[in-house]
Amino acid sequence: MKFFTKEVKIALIALVGIVVLFYGLQFLKGLNVFSSDSSYYVAFDDVSGLSSSSPVYANGYRVGVVKSLSYDYNPQGKIIAELGLDNNMRVPQGSHAELASDLLGNIKINLVLSDDPIHMLSKGDTISGMTEQGLMNKVGDMVPAIERMLPKLDSIMASLNTLLADPALRNTLHNVEGMTGNLNATSAELKTLSASLNREMPAMMQKTNGVLDNTQQLTGNLAAIDIAEMTEKVNKTLANVEQMTQRLNSNEGTLGLLMRDATLYHNLSSTAASADSLLIDLKEHPKRYVHFSIFGRKDN
Repeated sequence: MKFFTKEVKIALIALVGIVVLFYGLQFLKGLNVFSSDSSYYVAFDDVSGLSSSSPVYANGYRVGVVKSLSYDYNPQGKIIAELGLDNNMRVPQGSHAELASDLLGNIKINLVLSDDPIHMLSKGDTISGMTEQGLMNKVGDMVPAIERMLPKLDSIMASLNTLLADPALRNTLHNVEGMTGNLNATSAELKTLSASLNREMPAMMQKTNGVLDNTQQLTGNLAAIDIAEMTEKVNKTLANVEQMTQRLNSNEGTLGLLMRDATLYHNLSSTAASADSLLIDLKEHPKRYVHFSIFGRKDN
């Protein structure tokens, strides 16, 4: 009688399928099937959304999964999560685990490692757990502040609507548009002026160089003047003027006597008066001084 009958073969195939299905499910859950891991425990007050096979991360790198969840029926009412971490993973004392969720709502555990490089937790130790304040919780905390801001926002929006409905604002915007056009025109004129200056700059520089050359020549001529000789001539001229002034002020010389002798002044005045009287008498009685006769003088 053969042992591997048709029924035995079917039974063996069924057993192999069950084993493969079991390990396949474990693998799909993220559990480490073919190698052992280290078990640690974390106590949480609330594990909403956490389940077996949820990932465990340390510094953003996946280091294990949640193997199981159990409720501690002591008075504290903690939920204990068994973590299966990689055998090479070492957890320093003082570390803690946080429940976190991403934007899609997937729950994970983040291991926040302490800075103690010497003292490590042993396998099977319990890690303190807490819940990370997610984005939705932060938004929920902001709701009261937002509710207080709503009346102010409503008032601000009403003020903005009033301002936008004001005709003065539209006129101002039109004026700003006109100013923008003027600025564009001015900018174009400045650009044209700049181009003109750039074209005329070489000629202007040549003229400037000519002026500088003339200035240098004038400076050279001034430097060539003998200042000492000129000063000496000026001093001599001033001395002659001073000498002439002294002579005029003295009684020496004709000019000095004319300026300072009162008798000479009176004589000149008397002579001028006599000459004036003579001229007057000459005009009034010319026959006394001049005799004309067509036939010659008649002897008496």
